[in-house]
Amino acid sequence: MNPPRRTVLAVLAGCLAGVLLTVLAGWIARHGREAPGLPAKDAHLLAEVIGLIRDDYVDRTDKHQLMSNAIRGMVGELDPHSSFMDAGEFEDLRIATEGNYSGIGVEVTIADGLLTVIAPLDGSPAARAGILAGDTILSIDGRPLRSGPLNDAIAEIRGKPGTVVKLGVGRAPLPDPLEFSIVRAMVSVHSVRYEMLEPGIGYLRISQFSDTTGADTEAAVLALEEQAGGRLRGLVLDLRNNPGGVLDAAVEVSDFFLERGTIVSAEGRSSESRFRMEAEAGDLVHGTPIAVLVNAGSASAAEIVAGALRDHGRGRLFGQKTFGKGSVQTVLPLEDGQALKLTTSRYFTPSGASIHERGIEPDVPLPRPEPEATPGPPPESKADPEIRAAMAWLEAGGTQVAATQ
Repeated sequence: MNPPRRTVLAVLAGCLAGVLLTVLAGWIARHGREAPGLPAKDAHLLAEVIGLIRDDYVDRTDKHQLMSNAIRGMVGELDPHSSFMDAGEFEDLRIATEGNYSGIGVEVTIADGLLTVIAPLDGSPAARAGILAGDTILSIDGRPLRSGPLNDAIAEIRGKPGTVVKLGVGRAPLPDPLEFSIVRAMVSVHSVRYEMLEPGIGYLRISQFSDTTGADTEAAVLALEEQAGGRLRGLVLDLRNNPGGVLDAAVEVSDFFLERGTIVSAEGRSSESRFRMEAEAGDLVHGTPIAVLVNAGSASAAEIVAGALRDHGRGRLFGQKTFGKGSVQTVLPLEDGQALKLTTSRYFTPSGASIHERGIEPDVPLPRPEPEATPGPPPESKADPEIRAAMAWLEAGGTQVAATQ
């Protein structure tokens, strides 16, 4: 059963010294929410700080922007994945899961205080330039990147198609930063591509999970079976550098390859954040062995798929340990087109394991590719050593791993 979508309407505007408590009380009365438990002393402290900034800061400030910044700081300190979004940022998020957007096509997070690449998207300007999972972005257009809200850095990287953004990038174990000049472009969210590697052995690449991923995956598998003249002998499912995305899409893809059992469960404080999703009968590839490719750029929804297939004995994992993002973010719309992206659950694989900040160890560890001092595009599929390792296992019959339940 899917967790229901929630809409939380809130007003928190124009709060200065004399009116902060009144505004909070009005918000509670209008929306029927329980008092947030904000002590009067803390409310007055916030109002006092805002008043001092308004009166004494060297430059004139806007009271609404001050409150927006206060909210950003409050939410941003919860964890790297929660954030407050203004109307433009909320619209960008919606477009990123439903259509196209302009930028360089890279998923990032804050790790150890650094803006870190989870993964570049397939075919994106970032991928073509040679940006890799695990890279850290140290500067944008020559300006050192200071600690601050994640959305601010993302906004700096995005821009109009055809414009250039210059990134200074750290890459272990290289001693010196790399310099990239990347031309922004429209980035397509459609995330599935496929090909036949050998007669009867198909290759399915999912670069992220968007609203179209389920339908695109089903169409790709059916096309591969048609090319094979019937059932496939094996399938390579490539989830490397897949930063995740829409939870429902990951569940749908997992269900394509499972007959029964739990796909993912989640625990949180509210009833909506506690759920368990089960597979429905019908394996799209009729029990064909699946080799799943993962690496440090496989995160979140990609880890849900990898964990479900491995725990049920439907897939064998090849590559490196995954990223370890085992949390679920819910987008809560606010007034004026703004929204709160809030971590509401931590999820668990079918075996009951949490991968949060731990990742998933592959069944068949493969050496991590050596970092390139001179950036360049990835190799063709059949020349990729990790794909070749997966193919060899499938050619040998693809003996399945034992299911956990």
